[in-house]
Amino acid sequence: MRVQLHYEVYASGDASREPLVLLHGFMGSSLDWAGLAAEWAADFRVVVPDMRGHGRSANPALTFRHDEAAGDILALLDRLGVGTFKGLGVSGGGNVLLHMAAGYPERVKAMVLVSATTHFPEQARPIMRSYAIELLPEQERERMRRRHPGGTAQIDLLFAQARAFADSYDDLNFTAQDLAKITARTLIIQGDSDPFYPVSISEEMAAAIPNAELSIVKGGGHGPIGGERWAAFVEKAREFLRRAG
Repeated sequence: MRVQLHYEVYASGDASREPLVLLHGFMGSSLDWAGLAAEWAADFRVVVPDMRGHGRSANPALTFRHDEAAGDILALLDRLGVGTFKGLGVSGGGNVLLHMAAGYPERVKAMVLVSATTHFPEQARPIMRSYAIELLPEQERERMRRRHPGGTAQIDLLFAQARAFADSYDDLNFTAQDLAKITARTLIIQGDSDPFYPVSISEEMAAAIPNAELSIVKGGGHGPIGGERWAAFVEKAREFLRRAG
């Protein structure tokens, strides 16, 4: 099934710069990365897509699987003539990067995973089942409306897909053997107070991926890179991704 994806490319003069893919989290959009993408265009050719069903991208399947989203992004990169690349993904975007790096290790040179997971643990499933836009503060609801031009129908579908994750077991089901296939240099960032994923998942991931580093954010929740932590995160991620190889 063909999926129409919206994407932006940021490049500062030299189109031959090393490609870097930025993947937003579930219910986010490419707008989440606009400022960072423009800044990092001095170092990379930055590709910033809206994942299927998010932002200005379509999703005719009406369901969301991270493995299918990974296929979408790889097809987009093929269309852009991008072979190997580096990546940065938060939460759902990190899960999509995991699928790409494990399934096509020759494509991903390095990646930063923020609040990604190998599977949905039991502690996350009751939270997923309770997802509803009514639980969000008005400021966050307005943020979602700005990012998803499909309006209420698009946003309601994303919440329904998020609730469906509570009963999903085969989409994210990475074993240590799967992770051992990953050849990308990998930086894993995890908050020690993440209500979805215990630190042990990231510890096991870092142990299984051959060339991985683990950074635990004290007092950090899910996606522990915003607010006062943003500047330090940007510096750390940029330094890691700029390394050769």
